[in-house]
Amino acid sequence: MADIMNQRIYQKLAEHLDRLPGGFDSSTTGADLRLLRRLFTPDEAELATCLTLDQETAKVIARRANLPLAEAEHRLTEMADKGLIFSLQPENRPPLYQAVPFVIGIYEFQVNRMSEGFLKDLDDYRITRKPRSQLARETIPQMRTIPLDQSIEPPLKALPYEQVEELVKAHDRFAVAPCICRRRARLMGGGCEAPEETCLMFGDFADFYVRTGRGRSITQSEVMEILAKANDANLVLNPTNSRFVAAICCCCGCCCGILKGLQTQPKPSEAVASSFIAELEPAACQGCWLCLDRCQMQAITAEGDHVTLNTDRCIGCGLCVSTCPSGALTLVRKPEAVQRETPATFFDTWHTIALDRARTHDPMEQP
Repeated sequence: MADIMNQRIYQKLAEHLDRLPGGFDSSTTGADLRLLRRLFTPDEAELATCLTLDQETAKVIARRANLPLAEAEHRLTEMADKGLIFSLQPENRPPLYQAVPFVIGIYEFQVNRMSEGFLKDLDDYRITRKPRSQLARETIPQMRTIPLDQSIEPPLKALPYEQVEELVKAHDRFAVAPCICRRRARLMGGGCEAPEETCLMFGDFADFYVRTGRGRSITQSEVMEILAKANDANLVLNPTNSRFVAAICCCCGCCCGILKGLQTQPKPSEAVASSFIAELEPAACQGCWLCLDRCQMQAITAEGDHVTLNTDRCIGCGLCVSTCPSGALTLVRKPEAVQRETPATFFDTWHTIALDRARTHDPMEQP
């Protein structure tokens, strides 16, 4: 009887996560529920379904979950520490708690809890997920791509939230954590030589990562040093899809889920949230081939004594532009008609996606 009840609890949690940004696809083998069992106890799973994308006190959540306040506070604190929910600690006020998507959220919060069993369950889930309809996926992305500041040259103009230095300067609290994608790849016997400690957090997300032991507090100058190293390692800058960013991922094309997902698209330039795209003047190309290694999307290929650019595959990261000695490669702004909305905060982004998913929701098929 207990097993049947627990099965229902985890199924309810799966459905709850599926309504959040990013969704939570069902699996053909039940790997989705096995993964949730590994992360959540039955009590935690049940309580998680009582949280929303709104930031609420334990008192509000306890009332909704029909739990004593002290018990709810204890469970919520433990769940935040385990990376199953998000928490904020306002000054001189009670803590606030919030549901988070499986991705971006619960998965990334497991960066310091990746056991062999978790990695196996995660891989089983990845390869057995059921496909979803295109309609169910139509919304804004959680992340976007911005160019390196060095690749933005006059007469090209960029808005403050399209320039990484301006994004950083808008904050006063910073943290860095390991990149979960490269850490996972290395734990599974793969990976690359790119630096691992490159996942940058800001504001409330920085506080959460430091408070729960997922990252360490750093200064603004240290953030800029990490970004410089990311540039040297040919890493693409992917901040949260918000004008006031919560995080910036520094992504490689071999390990990172964001870029690997874009690489599978027939036209990554249309799938990405980016304001820019590269432009090539073939006659100016000196054939130095520096851009071939810089590009993470296979948008640039060698042809004779110069390179060619497939703009359908360009995501506007600017890596090729910043090291082009002849100026043959430049960035241009995409037409306004094809640029995507950029919400004010990442929490606004989550709410926008959740509303879009509610309008076009393709309910999970049950196994």
